[in-house]
Amino acid sequence: MKIAALQTVSGSQLPANLDAAYGLLAEAARAGAELAVLPEYFCLMGQRDADKLTVREAFGQGTVQGFLAATARELGLWIVGGTLPLVAESQQHVRNTSLAFSPQGECVARYDKIHLFCYDNGRGEQYDESRVIEAGRAPQSFTLPSRDGQAWRVGLSVCYDLRFPELYRALGADLLLVPSAFTYGTGQAHWEILLRARAIENLAYVAAPAQGGRHDNGRRTWGHSMVVDPWGAVLAQREEEGAGVVVAELAWDRLQQVRSQLPALQHRVL
Repeated sequence: MKIAALQTVSGSQLPANLDAAYGLLAEAARAGAELAVLPEYFCLMGQRDADKLTVREAFGQGTVQGFLAATARELGLWIVGGTLPLVAESQQHVRNTSLAFSPQGECVARYDKIHLFCYDNGRGEQYDESRVIEAGRAPQSFTLPSRDGQAWRVGLSVCYDLRFPELYRALGADLLLVPSAFTYGTGQAHWEILLRARAIENLAYVAAPAQGGRHDNGRRTWGHSMVVDPWGAVLAQREEEGAGVVVAELAWDRLQQVRSQLPALQHRVL
């Protein structure tokens, strides 16, 4: 199964971000991808955290969800919309939500980001997602029947979740998705290491589309969108900043071979 991890440099204007996302999704479809995954915040990287509140949508309706459903139908793609802001229980917060759409435009899975990023490097770079994001509560996955007849269990996660391996164990997936917007500093230090570790310890493929570049709000994200195989090898990676498409072929036989040779998942005790 061929998949695509899409890298964006989203800004503060929703229509422009959706136009950019469409171009990348169309490129992925032309490359023969069955699944294309957008990064975290693909639809908006606002000037302020609270900007998410102005574009939040109720689950099942809204501009961004309509775009994802219509594009999936038009291009015949499975699409995972990295994250978009959905209505939360609190009026002062949103859910940072990843939605999966089938080629028929049906939403088949919803995951609300569980772990909320908090960081202060002591030099003026501070983040606290809990100010405007309400945490999700449960792991989520879905089944993707590929064109060659295999049924892939696809596990959903988002960015900071990557630092919590217990989530990925709970997913028990064949393919783990990690749409992200890693800061430049934390990405430079930890991005590839963590992605390869999650692949190795779960004997699973990992696809990690990311924001990558300088945004109009002044933030710089790490990028380096990549796909990793179950043995920890990087199959494909975007080495530079800026928007682009990373395409890789996932082999069901390779997944089964690795799990057979090293049956670590069967040896779990805790």
